[in-house]
Amino acid sequence: MKNQQQNMSLPLTIFTLTLLSFTLAANSQACTEAFFKLAQKKNISDCKRLRTLGAEFAWNLHGNFSGNNSTVVDILFGATLQTQQGWIGWGVNPGKRPEMVGTRAIVAVKRSDGTWSVDTYNITKEIRNGCNLLPSKIGIVVSKSVEEEADNMHTMYVRLRLPSEEYNVTRLNHVWQVGYGIEGGHPHRHPTTLRNVDSTEVIDLTDSNGRSTGQYRSYLRSIHGVINIIGWGTLLPIGIIIARYFRVFPFKCEPLWFNLHIGCQLTGFLVGTTGWAIGLSLGHSSRYYTFHDHRTYAILIFVFSTIQMLAFRLKPKMTDDYRKYWNMYHHFLGYGLFAIIIINIFKGIRILEGGVEWKWGYIGNLAFLGAIAFGLEVYTWIRFFMLKQKQNQNKNQNQTEQIQEEQPPKLNIIAK
Repeated sequence: MKNQQQNMSLPLTIFTLTLLSFTLAANSQACTEAFFKLAQKKNISDCKRLRTLGAEFAWNLHGNFSGNNSTVVDILFGATLQTQQGWIGWGVNPGKRPEMVGTRAIVAVKRSDGTWSVDTYNITKEIRNGCNLLPSKIGIVVSKSVEEEADNMHTMYVRLRLPSEEYNVTRLNHVWQVGYGIEGGHPHRHPTTLRNVDSTEVIDLTDSNGRSTGQYRSYLRSIHGVINIIGWGTLLPIGIIIARYFRVFPFKCEPLWFNLHIGCQLTGFLVGTTGWAIGLSLGHSSRYYTFHDHRTYAILIFVFSTIQMLAFRLKPKMTDDYRKYWNMYHHFLGYGLFAIIIINIFKGIRILEGGVEWKWGYIGNLAFLGAIAFGLEVYTWIRFFMLKQKQNQNKNQNQTEQIQEEQPPKLNIIAK
């Protein structure tokens, strides 16, 4: 069994590392040509594409950025609005981590008549809790303006003077956002999708590529999703298929079926529990948002699967009177667990906003397993009816022979 787990863990590791490398490559792309041209008009040479909301970011440092006083930075930020009105925002956080609370933000608001206004805002805990967002001085903005559009992307330009004792341009906490609600001419709450709440990072402005850190949560979410799909969503169903069709009928593979069943279930449980633990860590680090349904289903999956794993030690003997009731409970709990797993994986894909690739990838996985199960089920019933028909034929033949044996011999009377 250890060899099976090692053999299965190697492809899992390779697949996870491959996905991570693709994710890293996707997040290191340069900005678009149209946005870069706008940046050049402002004599800004460094730019990058931010990892959420389709936003782009360009910057220039002036003077000796390692000095003791302050650093002047030119910023060009761009994002796309999907409606006639809305707002785009960018800001820096002098705190220990890049997050909404504590951010000094510059927000450009687009009204329904097409006019724009730009103001500065100090994002506090009270605003996060629902208080109105009103303009306030943040003390670091030298100038600000709304720039022209590029390929339906709205841009704003800001010049900042960042005090060196508060802001480290080699590890600058910056936050960006896009919203569509406007109240009294000022920005209202933005959507709470994962893309919106994950629009933060730590960036090194001294690096021309804008090397960023603090994106581990985004990578962990992808790894969390892949591991759970492999563990809960693939290996556990394979274990169910093995027990259903290779235990007694139509194929009796004793004791191979049991070893394969235990191997798939145990490996799936360990891999899935790893993904579940990563999910707990992600939930703990998400200070301002929680996906309640996804978390509840995940807890149910872990609890029910743990109960199923206890069958290794608590399974009654074949001679016990209540063994048939235990079999019923074990089977129905397994099928119910599989249904919850499918629901929660689709919920996770929706939360991740993984797009059609994740969704159809898992649908393809289910279709493949379903096709195997369907084929085996059809074969099971065909073989069942064939055996039943054969038994009926044998029974009829035996009855005919028995009747013939029970009949007295015929007497031939010769007439004289």
